[in-house]
Amino acid sequence: MEKLKNKCKSIRVKLFFTLSVVVIIIVGFLILTNNFVLESFYIYAKSKNLISLYDTIDTYYKENNKYNINLELELEKAAINNNFDILICTDKNIKIYSTNNDFLENVNDINIINNIIQDKNNIIYQNKKITIHKFEDVNNGLTFMVFKANLSNGYRLYIRMPIASIHESVRISNRVLYLIGGITIIVGGIALSFISRKFTDPILELNEIANKMSKLDFSHKYRITDADDEINQLGKSINTMSDKLEKTIKQLKDTNSELEQDIEEKSKIDEMRKQFISDVSHELKTPIALIQGYSEGLIENVNTDDENRKFYAEVILDEANKMDKLVRQLLELMKLEYGNRDFNNTKFDICELIEEVIRKSKVMLEEKNISIEFEHRSPVYVIADEFYIDQVVTNYFTNAIKHAKEIDGKKLIKITIMPQEEKNIVRIIVFNTGDKIEEENLKRIWNRFYKVDESRNREDGGNGIGLSLVKAIMNNYKKEYGVNNVENGVEFYFDLEASNED
Repeated sequence: MEKLKNKCKSIRVKLFFTLSVVVIIIVGFLILTNNFVLESFYIYAKSKNLISLYDTIDTYYKENNKYNINLELELEKAAINNNFDILICTDKNIKIYSTNNDFLENVNDINIINNIIQDKNNIIYQNKKITIHKFEDVNNGLTFMVFKANLSNGYRLYIRMPIASIHESVRISNRVLYLIGGITIIVGGIALSFISRKFTDPILELNEIANKMSKLDFSHKYRITDADDEINQLGKSINTMSDKLEKTIKQLKDTNSELEQDIEEKSKIDEMRKQFISDVSHELKTPIALIQGYSEGLIENVNTDDENRKFYAEVILDEANKMDKLVRQLLELMKLEYGNRDFNNTKFDICELIEEVIRKSKVMLEEKNISIEFEHRSPVYVIADEFYIDQVVTNYFTNAIKHAKEIDGKKLIKITIMPQEEKNIVRIIVFNTGDKIEEENLKRIWNRFYKVDESRNREDGGNGIGLSLVKAIMNNYKKEYGVNNVENGVEFYFDLEASNED
């Protein structure tokens, strides 16, 4: 039903029905005209012919046939051509000439005609000499048009013509009009279906283009033809408008994208500033309090001996260094998290970097009696920023040193490099013996300032930023990292892109 309604709304269907209605109206008008006007027009035309024939006959008798016209022959021709019955008689009703010997007998009596003429309702035309009226023959039910005139020589002229043929002509005309109307509708509908397609198809195409434009789809363009008409001009205008709109919207999108980037960048900077202030204010409370307390002690000369004053000064310097390191780490973390740090990726040997980290931590390993296992037979080259990967390895390694515990009479840190050739990835694993991390803390340890050890030992507990730095660095590289609880301890890992070049 919905499809039928939509189809009835189309221009093609509307044109077809409009043409059909117009044809039906025209045919109906012609039929009505035929029914009500044709008889009157027919009688009028025949009346003119009768008057013209009267003039010819009257002239014949008036001029005594000076042109030698065979009147009887002419009257016979006129009677045959016009379906007339002609009678000429004297004023005493003596027949002079008749084209139909039964005329007088059919009429029965001339007096009957004369009496009918007296009835003004039957008169069609009348002047001093001529009277035309309708006459109905009750014997056979036929209606005639009867012409009566007085000739110049005193004779009387009677002409009778049946009107029944007029009604038959009207019926035939109506049938022809019905046939013409039907044929016109059928042929017109077929012709219109082809002709209207020429006009409606471009309009439908333009409508489709306009609908796509409303959905910001400017891919479809109107096919310009050689016809220099209004539809072609409209198609050109639509194409021009489509191009301009596409260009304008693209410019708006680019501008909007740039604006969104600016807003996002400003939002990131603002968020980074707020986070930095929050983190600094949180973490600097303790060192500032210590610096403030020891500074007041020096000012108030709480301890007079040089050894105590030196101790106070060393505490202040140590806390100031820790504050400086913390601020620098926070700034670096902010830049990494908010994408403001460019990496200087180069090819380097990850084995050599790990050995250097182990060498720098040798004193700590000896103090805590920790064994280290790291074996490699050949260099393993990776592509990354060596400075940041050094931070990742150092944070993992120092974290392992802090949490290493004796298992089976041995404290152990083991570093393993596992190339994964099918992925062109190298995985570095740092294992330490010790307690496993609780399941609920496996994700929390990557948050800044989070520490599994709630005692927060300021000497070796760290500030909780190391693993956050690892997370930020690896997220920038879009590489995997994480921690797993394994037998006898914990292992941290991260992936790097391997270099295919030797």
